[in-house]
Amino acid sequence: MTKPQLHFAHANSYPAGTYRRFFDLLGADFDIQALDMHAHNPNYPVETGWGALVQEYIDDLVSRYDKPVILLGHSLGGMLSLMVAKARPDLVRCVVLLDSPVVAGWRALVLRLLRNSRLGERHFSPARFSRRRRNLWPDADAAYQHFAAKPMFAAWAPQVLRDYMHSGLAPHPQGMQLRFTREIETEVYRSLPHHIGSLTKGRFPVPIGFIGGTESVECRQAGLGPTRKLVGRFFRQIPGGHLFPMESPERAAAEVRAMVAALLAPRGRAD
Repeated sequence: MTKPQLHFAHANSYPAGTYRRFFDLLGADFDIQALDMHAHNPNYPVETGWGALVQEYIDDLVSRYDKPVILLGHSLGGMLSLMVAKARPDLVRCVVLLDSPVVAGWRALVLRLLRNSRLGERHFSPARFSRRRRNLWPDADAAYQHFAAKPMFAAWAPQVLRDYMHSGLAPHPQGMQLRFTREIETEVYRSLPHHIGSLTKGRFPVPIGFIGGTESVECRQAGLGPTRKLVGRFFRQIPGGHLFPMESPERAAAEVRAMVAALLAPRGRAD
């Protein structure tokens, strides 16, 4: 029996290979494909509102599939998946957002005002970290030790950090460097869309669900009201932070499996 096709879009700065364990767990039920790295094709530059990144995603779907597929996206990938589904619902069966909350209302206005200001970047945007992020090490093991010493990465499940190193590093004349450049990562943060709230008004054209981390700072900052309004009963939270697919890939995969089943059930379509 042919497995349903599921297309995954990664979070900012984490190439798709970082999610290998997560994919392995989902692979028994889905045929999973993903674009290795979003935002690094010069034909689709990072720009305010991510319009070219949405087009990159659409073009990738059209080139890979001959029928609608399930979209699963984490953080950046979730927002892109939502925008793709809105623009081209004919390509999509359903969407599952992994810790990709909808920013709407006054928060979207604040985001718009602060996005390119020095004050906003200095105090609110993740760009304040990414633009200074270390990106070069003498060898892969030194890079691994650098990340393993940080509490955020120490919380990841065994082997996931190794997968990040395997997929996220590339040779450099002075050792190893991050493939996902800190310049691109920073531009993605600086160009965050502020119009998601308007895109999600009214009935969304495909079934959509949300799975978030109970300790996610991103969800707390964005507020979950607009997300709950968008997804209705297809809302879940599980223990963990913004990077819960890396922290608890088994739990994340189980929740995705259940969410997709609920979204594609006849009752899910009716709702």
